[in-house]
Amino acid sequence: MYAARQLPYAPSPYSYTPNTSLSATINLDEEVKLSTSTAERDLYDSLAEIYSIIVTLDALEKAYIKDSITEAEYTETCNRLLKQYKSNLSDETVSDAFVDLETFKREWDMECPRATERLRIGLPATVEQPSGNQSTSRGGGGAGAAGSLILAATENFITFLDALKLNMVSKDSLHPLLSDVIQSVNKVTDRDFDNRGKIVQWLITLNQMRATQELTEDQARELAFDMEQAYHGFKATLN
Repeated sequence: MYAARQLPYAPSPYSYTPNTSLSATINLDEEVKLSTSTAERDLYDSLAEIYSIIVTLDALEKAYIKDSITEAEYTETCNRLLKQYKSNLSDETVSDAFVDLETFKREWDMECPRATERLRIGLPATVEQPSGNQSTSRGGGGAGAAGSLILAATENFITFLDALKLNMVSKDSLHPLLSDVIQSVNKVTDRDFDNRGKIVQWLITLNQMRATQELTEDQARELAFDMEQAYHGFKATLN
């Protein structure tokens, strides 16, 4: 029998020799910390919470579209998520790291179109476009609506207009007041009165501003005019 013939071998010039000086110095049994300070950990926690809010809000919007949740449950949950989102971003450090919604979505490869639209508007869909189920007066205003609700809506209009006259033109001053206006109006009537859409448009404009950002003089003047017209349109529905 012939002996097994050994295959020829030519040493490669690219043969790898491990360099022990480059060996890992990490203890594989030791927990890896993502942050090195309390402030850094708090920042990561806030960004993680914002991520979960966006995902949850997108799922909520889908559930509302499919009628898998009641309007009351949707409105309450959506309002809570929007408040939590704004609360997290009220911290300047978190806001700087977040940059803006589109940047955050790209960084974390997020596809949440319904949540994106809801965050842009800053209002639940039931407030943006009220249904007859929410309105006390299903056919509109007038005698069917409770007098206390009409009074509350009227007071909210006047309070908002007075704030503009006092030169309160920052987002954090106007946005809560204008939100009160649209929500109180929706409790009285679901009719689309003159310039109601302007209220929603201004809410969107304010929602996209930073908390301390202020309207220009021209914007404030235009807002006051639009709200006066909306107030007259609202009162017309009560006749």
